[in-house]
Amino acid sequence: MGTADSTGEAARLAELLSTLKERSGLSYGALGKRLHLSASTLHRYCNGDAVPADFAPLNRFARLCRATPEELVEVHRRWILADAAREHRGKGGGGADVVPAADSGTPADTPVARDAPDAPDTPDAPDTPRPRRRLVLAATAGVVAVAAVGALLVGRLGGEGAGAGAGAGEAAGAARGPVASSPAAGSGSPSPSGSASGEPSASPSDSGTPSASPGSSAEGKPAAPAPTGVPFHASVRAHAWENQCSQRYLVDREPDAVRPPPVEQDAPAWVAAMGAVSADEQVVEVTLQGKGSETVVLQALHVRVVRTGEPLAWTDYGTGVGCGGGVALRAFDVDLDQGAPAARAADGQRPFPYKISESDPEMFRVTAHTGGRDVSWYLEVEWSSGERQGVFRVDDRGRPFRTSASDGRPAYDYPPGASEWSEHQPG
Repeated sequence: MGTADSTGEAARLAELLSTLKERSGLSYGALGKRLHLSASTLHRYCNGDAVPADFAPLNRFARLCRATPEELVEVHRRWILADAAREHRGKGGGGADVVPAADSGTPADTPVARDAPDAPDTPDAPDTPRPRRRLVLAATAGVVAVAAVGALLVGRLGGEGAGAGAGAGEAAGAARGPVASSPAAGSGSPSPSGSASGEPSASPSDSGTPSASPGSSAEGKPAAPAPTGVPFHASVRAHAWENQCSQRYLVDREPDAVRPPPVEQDAPAWVAAMGAVSADEQVVEVTLQGKGSETVVLQALHVRVVRTGEPLAWTDYGTGVGCGGGVALRAFDVDLDQGAPAARAADGQRPFPYKISESDPEMFRVTAHTGGRDVSWYLEVEWSSGERQGVFRVDDRGRPFRTSASDGRPAYDYPPGASEWSEHQPG
């Protein structure tokens, strides 16, 4: 654990946080009480002594300080770079401390390969001493063990690269995104397609191959292998909120069987435990960051509908009441009731294409809504880099997002200080 370099990314993030805090006129104690964080933790964030492992605390902090939409995007951009810088420092011990997220979870243990068993002894040739044979067998077993560990790690990192590269433990920052898995059976797609798991999902469908096959250089030396795979990291928040009170969910349970509403960073776990579905509106945040110096062009953002049906006949539950207004960020708006839903730029957001690189990430906020349907859907990002191009699928841990209308359904709220759900009071 160390302190942040005064010229580092953590310091730049801290500078902006400190500006927002001073402008709000609130003390660390008052902010911490409303954010459910200690005053000392907030002080470390604003001093650059610590970088949270998840963006949600900073998102709530900035909103509470009445940050503008542009400032919210800038806070997110600086956090991505600060978290990536911390990861790049690795085990060196320098830089800002990392503060675990409230619901970061515990990643699955990495499989460890067992040593290869010794081959059974066979009679040695008369002129071959036994000690030399044992040395060769030991070396061979060591190579096999190393190869096995390498294969496991390559498989793990290869699977995570598309979805979790900007996620837990990857170079682009901890606890930021999904973990890609193998493609679903029967997808029918001619290109590899994975689906993300972990915190929300981003899964690649990557043609990933250049139009010309690699050849040899003019000097007769073999050319460097062409890069393959998705050339950027991705993180997805399937349950981003406008504010603590804005989101409502449909749950097929009676009020006494529903847990108290979560805070934003705990929403994925609460949704999974309750089998909840976003009611009327769902906000998805997608952050894309290049892996290296190459520039990646994001050509288009598409909406794909998997299925649509009648609204769910479930009960409507709110995440809170009495929070007041918040800053609405509707970068891209999706009307799921249209015959062919599309992501349309809103509130002055410029449309695609965009460019990203390792030092210039982009965050896209997509608000999808329905007034009369139950819709399962996901997003696709078309990208190109040099001679390569592909399509990157964004979904919820390998499954489509799901949003259903709640009109006419029984509704409940959980007022501050209450110990049980109570009927929703309009107005």
